Amino acid sequence: MPLARPPSVRIPKTASRSRRWPTFRSTSKSRTDMNDTPSLGFAHFISQTDGLGKALFIILVLMSLATWYLIVVKAIAGMRTRRASDKFVQHFWNATSLEAVDREITTHGVNDPFSHLTSHAIYARRHHAQYGVSKLEEAGSQTDFVTRTMRKVIDEETAKLENGLSILASVGSTAPFVGLFGTVWGVYHALVAIGQGGGATIDRIAGPVGEALIMTGLGLAVAIPAVLAYNYFVRSNRVLLARLDAFAHDLFAFLTTGQQVVNDGNIRSLKTPKPPVQN
Repeated sequence: MPLARPPSVRIPKTASRSRRWPTFRSTSKSRTDMNDTPSLGFAHFISQTDGLGKALFIILVLMSLATWYLIVVKAIAGMRTRRASDKFVQHFWNATSLEAVDREITTHGVNDPFSHLTSHAIYARRHHAQYGVSKLEEAGSQTDFVTRTMRKVIDEETAKLENGLSILASVGSTAPFVGLFGTVWGVYHALVAIGQGGGATIDRIAGPVGEALIMTGLGLAVAIPAVLAYNYFVRSNRVLLARLDAFAHDLFAFLTTGQQVVNDGNIRSLKTPKPPVQN
């Protein structure tokens, strides 16, 4: 007797359709949106700004390079000048006569303001005693001629020490305003672009405005070292020139009287070279 086939069970279409596996939305679109967002920063600001903004940035860079060049050069030159000046002054006070000082200058040359002043003062005294008054520049007594020569040397050394300080002062006073002008210009262009695009929100405003403020920080970063270096060099030059002026008084006393009156009342003598006898 054949077995009966069991009746086939049909699954309703509605049930098969209703049972679906949960699907997840792809995040590739959101990641793409994140990657499309422009990265903010100083490089982005420079690339998006116009010609005037880039010109202001180049000006600040040149100011910074000039400032650091002067700082390094004048610091090294000042250190060498102070070292050579101390060495010469020590040799001057330990010399037996001005002839020995003159020989030392002839041998080693003029390397500092003190040896420069001494060399010209000794030469002026010898020249006036040997040739007398041959030009209007040499008019007057020997004391007047030596005084004018020493004053001229001091003025030359003052101008040499002050060389480059005007650049530091100009950079220190103008760099913040150059940076501020770059900030104002950047904020103006950022607001114009936002206004044309529409939909001004805090995230669209904060980014461009923050980038523009970098120019102000750059201007301050350029100005602060220039101001500090200017104040340091001015004070250093003032101290050196004060020492040079005091040394000039002592040197003038030696050239005219052959001795120096010290503060405690003692008299310090130093032999002066005898001028050649005029035939």
